[in-house]
Amino acid sequence: MVPSISAGTRRSGLVIQQLVSSVRRTPPSCGDVRLLGVDGHAGSGKSTFAGRLAEALGGAPVLHLDDIATHAELFDWTGRLLREVLAPLREGRTAHYRPYDWRARRFGPARALPPAPVVLLEGVGAGRRALRPHLALLLWMELPAEEAWRAGRERDGEEQREFWDGWIPAERRHFAEDPSRPHADLLVRRTREGIRSGSAAGTEAGSEAASASVSGSESASGEKYLVLPGPAGTW
Repeated sequence: MVPSISAGTRRSGLVIQQLVSSVRRTPPSCGDVRLLGVDGHAGSGKSTFAGRLAEALGGAPVLHLDDIATHAELFDWTGRLLREVLAPLREGRTAHYRPYDWRARRFGPARALPPAPVVLLEGVGAGRRALRPHLALLLWMELPAEEAWRAGRERDGEEQREFWDGWIPAERRHFAEDPSRPHADLLVRRTREGIRSGSAAGTEAGSEAASASVSGSESASGEKYLVLPGPAGTW
């Protein structure tokens, strides 16, 4: 069972150290590993947030689903992930996977992923139906699809325009068939220094959570996070 948080914290948002403490109290979900899923639309900031959370957890390993997906298997990689990564971790063994090189269009050398108290699984589809039984916690980056995709296109530039033209309809189909957000334990909202999060699109938490920027989670760009209870109702 996911640890509960107080009513006051529900109103104001979770600070990163509270989140870390709660994660460490959460029972293991994949053998002795607490597997945390960080899902959201492409371009929503999953990698950045997962990196910050991993750092706060003392250097927890992060598996990026961009390393698992391929051009031929944008979303049809579940079986490979279960075989190569989750099955070994569940058995207390080091997993080995070959990250995909998106420019060379081939798999690279194998990487090791040893079992750790906490492992983060980051990427679009981290909260999919087939993976949820293995997750201790599912976090969803609360950024509307169009806004996230626009940010992703701007980040990747003209070189990746054709990829994005194909990715967006594929992502739409995926979430239409296998949505993650309704099952999220927590919602993560990005804010900018000096900008009230109440002006951002997101959950019904609204302006009551707007002033509760997450202490200890400010990035070099001035970005902060709000971590709020999710639709799953587990917090």
